Amino acid sequence: MIAIIDYDAGNIKSIEKALEFLGEDFVLTRDKDVLLSADKVILPGVGAFGDAMGKLTNYGLIPTIKKIIEKKTPFLGICLGLQLLFDSSEEAPGVSGLGILPGKIVRFSEDSVKIPQIGWNKLSFPKKSPLFNGIEEGAFVYFVHSYYLVAEDFSDVAAVSEYGNTIHAAVCRDNIYACQFHPEKSSETGLKIIKNFCDL
Repeated sequence: MIAIIDYDAGNIKSIEKALEFLGEDFVLTRDKDVLLSADKVILPGVGAFGDAMGKLTNYGLIPTIKKIIEKKTPFLGICLGLQLLFDSSEEAPGVSGLGILPGKIVRFSEDSVKIPQIGWNKLSFPKKSPLFNGIEEGAFVYFVHSYYLVAEDFSDVAAVSEYGNTIHAAVCRDNIYACQFHPEKSSETGLKIIKNFCDL
């Protein structure tokens, strides 16, 4: 069973629809025991970094997320769910992220690109990851974001994209996977990525 972490994030319905389409069993929950017993866990996210960390704190979910990752349960962060895995974000100065992976979230420069990036952009893959099995170099996925990841350790980066500069668009380390883009809104390519995660 796949557990989607329920902390009032905004893109849950589209993730549920994608999992339903793929025929996967899932539950939307913030129950710690259910989350810890799940086969796989998804951290969704649309919205502001500081607000999201506040919700995770208020619901007591931060220790649970860290235990899930320590247990080596496959874990997928999507959009803001990727950003929260890192140390900090320029969107919320003084607010600590989960700090599970090293790196920071920075704002696009308004001098070079339109903010937010909304729409389709292509991926390239600096390393192999099971998340992208069967996905061709240059595949297009759907982004909606004003902030992007600068990973401290480039060996964590599984996919990059270009928008004014190089975006670290997906990461993979051990059982941790995360995408800045929305696979659940990325047509057949996105469904294949979600299926790859479900099949881990």
